[in-house]
Amino acid sequence: MRQRPTDMQLGNQIVIGFDMFGCPNHCRHCFVGDWPNTGILEREVRRIAALFRELTRDGRSRFDKVWVSTSIREPDFSDDYRRLYELEAELSDGKPWRFELLSIWRLARDETYAPWAKSVGPDTCQITLFGEEEVTDWFCRRRGAFSDALAATERLLDAGMKPRWQLFANTRGIGDFGRLLERVESMRLRERVAALGCEFDIFMHPWGADAEALAIEDLRPTEADMRRVPAELVESSRRHFRHEPLWQTEAELYQQIIEQGVPMPYALSPGHLPWFLIVPSLDVYFNACGMEPWWRLGNVRDEPLHAIIDRLERHDTPGLRTVYRVDPQELARRYGRFDGQRVYSCVDDLLRLYVAKHCGRHSEESG
Repeated sequence: MRQRPTDMQLGNQIVIGFDMFGCPNHCRHCFVGDWPNTGILEREVRRIAALFRELTRDGRSRFDKVWVSTSIREPDFSDDYRRLYELEAELSDGKPWRFELLSIWRLARDETYAPWAKSVGPDTCQITLFGEEEVTDWFCRRRGAFSDALAATERLLDAGMKPRWQLFANTRGIGDFGRLLERVESMRLRERVAALGCEFDIFMHPWGADAEALAIEDLRPTEADMRRVPAELVESSRRHFRHEPLWQTEAELYQQIIEQGVPMPYALSPGHLPWFLIVPSLDVYFNACGMEPWWRLGNVRDEPLHAIIDRLERHDTPGLRTVYRVDPQELARRYGRFDGQRVYSCVDDLLRLYVAKHCGRHSEESG
């Protein structure tokens, strides 16, 4: 039995994220996608932010509060990161949004960056690894990404900030996870983070099934592969996520979809702050969906902003039409493997894969 997804609750508070300077990496798992680092000019950022503020509905401002972020990939990648923070503050209704993510590339190269980042908050930074040097560099598509991660860890601790290590489970890197735990010991990360008042957080999970990651499904581990993960890392992952199970096979999730019925992903629930994501071409996407072509809402250079917002709220893209009009059971029967042993963090991740396969197939047929 199908459970209809909750209608989009866009609300009156939003964030506009601009890919102003891109990212030093081109990670193979990235849900944002591999966009060129051509950037967006400041005058365009100001113009588009003004369009959102000027948008009205029924004679009133459509959005009561608007925040602006100058990055949707690696924050602070620009050499001008301090002034860009001031630009965000100028264009936002309140303090700029800062997450527990920083520029690992910059941390490894700019000794003044970590103290500045701590001053604007927060005081924790997540660092992503896929294995040891060869594997991590390959996944990031950049030589030196692994050594930068280690250097960034040291810079954070020197500044009194707490590093957190996120490991993505993959068939190329699982064999390295024991050696990464040895690095935790040799770098004394547990003791040094404890001195800052908390436990060192290291956790592992499979990646989602979006954008760039659609091309590396063959590297997604199976249940048998996951038995090679050190027990210590499994336990620390349980402490991080605080839920069970940490992952399930496609076969298990497939059965849930077919027999129990599950709601489709991407519905926006109350309390979720929506982001409009704008890439260098000025195409617009939405953070609760994805950034493949079937999620594109429009182009803020070529059409009125209200048409782009209406397209979201009417579920009028191939991806949204799939989510709101196609039964999950139908997608599972068409694209799923009832005996699949690859693992996913949750049923939403598997449904994202089925939606992508469905939209990709129809895109090819229409093209």
